[in-house]
Amino acid sequence: MTTSTPTALVTGASSGIGAATARQLSKLGFHTFVAARRADRLHALAEEIGGTALACDLTSDAEVAALAERIGQRLDVLVNNAGGAFGQDRVEDTDLDKWRAMYEINVLGTVRVTKALIGALERAEGTIMFVTSTAAEYPYPGAAGYCGAKAAERNIAGALRLELGGRPIRVLEICPGMVKTEEFSKVRFGGDQAAADAVYEGVAEPLVAQDIADCIGWAVTRPAHVNIDRMIVRPRAQVNNFTVHRG
Repeated sequence: MTTSTPTALVTGASSGIGAATARQLSKLGFHTFVAARRADRLHALAEEIGGTALACDLTSDAEVAALAERIGQRLDVLVNNAGGAFGQDRVEDTDLDKWRAMYEINVLGTVRVTKALIGALERAEGTIMFVTSTAAEYPYPGAAGYCGAKAAERNIAGALRLELGGRPIRVLEICPGMVKTEEFSKVRFGGDQAAADAVYEGVAEPLVAQDIADCIGWAVTRPAHVNIDRMIVRPRAQVNNFTVHRG
């Protein structure tokens, strides 16, 4: 890596959208730092793309501080992708431990890493990308915790954009709809592969991680005066959060 090479950090990079985004940014010329908890996957990805693996638990102040120190004084792009949905319980039956876990990573983890890196981003006149969800658009049954966490993340992005107004940092948001990845739904359903597969049953072409990575790569490489405030991306078959065409 030379001093002229732009840098990016992708959180939650061990699989899915995060891994695809790291690959895409590497192709676009970024030296990409990849962060997640699963060190073995991170090191394999970093070796593949010529990036840097930073094993990190974003719920830990100490580990995020160490991550920021490793990145250094300048960072061109931060992709806040780490997150996840746990369970699909109705409010009256919900397990609050699952809510705490979702808020810890989707909300507090995102704030923790953003706060730690704002100085480096400002020095580079950089870009912060929040990967939220169409769950931030409208609630749906069995997802109050996840919708709430993603709506909170959206409003953090919005408030941050206002707070940073006049300073050389862009704040962007991308809201994926139905994206078929190897882990998201499986984790949500506690490892039940059949339940995870049922989410996409009959949908000929759900989005895949690379579709979102393409959009992120495009958005963060626009000219510095262009801010993509919010981009909603769904497969053609999903016309809104409640209506999916299944052939």
